[in-house]
This record gives sequence, C-alpha cells and structure tokens, in this order.
Amino acid sequence: MKKSHLSVGAVVALVAGITLLAVSASPTRQAADADFVVPSTGQVSPAGTARPPTAGATPSAADRDAAAPGATRVGSRPPVVDHGPRSGNLVALTFDADMTDAMRYQLRTGAAKSYANIKIIDLLEREQVPATFFLTGKWVEQYPKVTRRLADNPRFELANHTYGHHAFVRDCYQLPHLPARELTADAGRTFEVVAPYGGRQTRYFRFPGLCHDKAALDALAPLGVTVVDGDVISGDPFATAWRPIVRAVLDKVRAGSVVVLHVTEENAPMTDEALPHILAGLAERGLTPATLSEVLADDRTR
Repeated sequence: MKKSHLSVGAVVALVAGITLLAVSASPTRQAADADFVVPSTGQVSPAGTARPPTAGATPSAADRDAAAPGATRVGSRPPVVDHGPRSGNLVALTFDADMTDAMRYQLRTGAAKSYANIKIIDLLEREQVPATFFLTGKWVEQYPKVTRRLADNPRFELANHTYGHHAFVRDCYQLPHLPARELTADAGRTFEVVAPYGGRQTRYFRFPGLCHDKAALDALAPLGVTVVDGDVISGDPFATAWRPIVRAVLDKVRAGSVVVLHVTEENAPMTDEALPHILAGLAERGLTPATLSEVLADDRTR
C-alpha cells in the first residue's frame, strides 16, 4: 500500500473530514458561495442553485475522455506518478477540494463557514497562474458557482479526488473506507458530476490521503485514469501559520515537482497567506507554475 508521509497538520485535516467537531471560522474570511445548499439527491444542481449547462452531444463522452490529459487504456491498471520530468523549469500547483458528509454537516450547523477558499482563486486569477484542482464530487455539488468559475478559467485544469473523500484502503489516517464493490462507482460518479461544467477536464485522479494498494488501483482500471500523488506535500491543512507551509514547499520543490495544497479554507486556513510567498519563492528559483498536464508532458496538451 502506498501511503504518503504527511505532516501532523495534514493528518489532522484528513481526520477532520469524518468528525463533527466545531471549528471556529475567522470573522475576516468570506464564504465562497452565499447560497450553498446540501443536495439530498446527489444531483449537481438541485432546484434553486446555479445549474451547469447541458453537455453537448458531440464529441461522444468516450471520445472526450480518451482524448483528455491523463487518459490511459481502459481496463488496465493505471500508472501512478509523483512528478514530471526533472528537465526544464515547470512545476505543478495542485489544490485538493475535499468534501465529506461531516463537512457538509458543519456547514449546515454553522460550525464551519466555508470549505472553498476564494482568496486562493482570486490570487491565481489575478497573477494568471496555472493550477490543477482535484475536486471531490460533493464539493462540486456544494459549490456549483465556484466550480463554474474554475471551469471557465483556461489556465485551470479539473481532476478527480473521489466523490466523498472516503479512503480506498483500510488504515488511511482514520478516514472511513469504501467497500471494494463501491470503489469504481465512487470515482466514476465524480467524473459524471464534473462533466457538465466543461473547461479543461482531465483523467487525473488522486486518492484521499494518497493511500492506495493494488486492489484500489485495479478498481480504477475501468475508468482509464492516471493516478497522481505528488512529491511536495505542503502540510497546509490546519496550519496555524503560513511560514511552515512555505518552507515545506520551497525546501523540496524542483523542476517537475507536483505540489499538493488545499483550497478548502476551513481546514486549510493559512494556504491563501502562504501562496504569495510560494509564488515568489518559485520565481526566485527560476521555476514556473504550469498545469499538471504540462508538467507531466502529456502529448495531448501540445
């Protein structure tokens, strides 16, 4: 089983997704979607929320998926990558968007204010920085307007982080795990939820906790994906200061790196403060942020 060596802060964030502990929201932060709802039916756009446009009939979904960055042969065990080629000067900034039923409960009860950090998106857009967002299906359902904003930005790529942030293996930082029979459907459901939004969609997939074994990889074989872990773990969840996040990134980053960050605000509250310093540090090192497909040198992006 592959398990990433996360910091204590990152482990706390993963555990928080399955607890109902109240987390105080900073009064200076703004909610990402003032009219968010928690759909009870699992639909992308229940009545009263922003409804994504209907996907076009052509090209076919199968053709679209096969042509997407990260697509692999359906039926084969997917490859697992930590980073791209070490030549050149590109690095990938990736942002996980976790969402669990417990996190939804915290939003409903007011224990949490927002799990969508708009300040991060604002900064990336203002500085024209490419990035790749690994979205859980439930996060997309919770924040349809934010998802639309991500999809509309040609510098952003969209990737898959499961539907409800359940572990695909046992013993993964106390995350609840899915039965083996449900793994394929869970990952596939997220692709279906994200598809109507368009934009630069990929077949990249990231496991919660970066935990996986052969059985978990085999469950993804019908989906034709590439599994992306990462070689630079920021440790941003629940960090109480921005400097440790910056050090964790800049001490390890190099050409071809895949940096793992979070866009979930409530359980990664310092990421937006760390990000400007990370961008400045990358520039000082002659490194340039790029989309994941560009860093991995996927031929379909050229």
